[in-house]
Amino acid sequence: MKIGVLAMQGAFREHITSLASLGVEGIEVRRERHLEGIDGLIIPGGESTTIGKLLVEFNLLEPIRELAAGGMPVFGTCAGMVLLARDIIGSDQPRLGLMNVKVKRNAFGRQVDSFEVDLDIPVLGEKPFRAVFIRAPYLEEVEPPAESLATFMGKSVMARQGNLLATAFHPELTNDLRIHRYFLEMIK
Repeated sequence: MKIGVLAMQGAFREHITSLASLGVEGIEVRRERHLEGIDGLIIPGGESTTIGKLLVEFNLLEPIRELAAGGMPVFGTCAGMVLLARDIIGSDQPRLGLMNVKVKRNAFGRQVDSFEVDLDIPVLGEKPFRAVFIRAPYLEEVEPPAESLATFMGKSVMARQGNLLATAFHPELTNDLRIHRYFLEMIK
């Protein structure tokens, strides 16, 4: 199994390390040719506006949309969640727009307001997941076929829509591999 990790900005190396810990090869994706032969794609955190512009500049928006429409699993973390969203409150920035959700960027405050919290995520089991939020978004609306998998302060911070998965937080910055494992199970 080979998983592409969009490597334009953000914590893509940490995602590749998490994948390696699970015995899976992570491929850095910077150009369309890097999408060939991958079984899934991770879009890491970073600046969603910048990543969106780079997806346009390197002609990656449509190829990724086509792969996702064909059933390839795509997992977005933080900025990746923003890029997967159909609607971004107060923004018309470039996005993939694949998930039936409305996202609010930087919803929990600025970088200095970053925090960690234990989240109950039923699809991962009873043990809480220590989630790292950095300038994190949340989902203002989650409409079917998308479904919320976790909430914090009454806001959805993890959602799935078929082959699409999004978290407002950064599982790649912890040693807990359950969310990456959950994503890999979506591929099998």
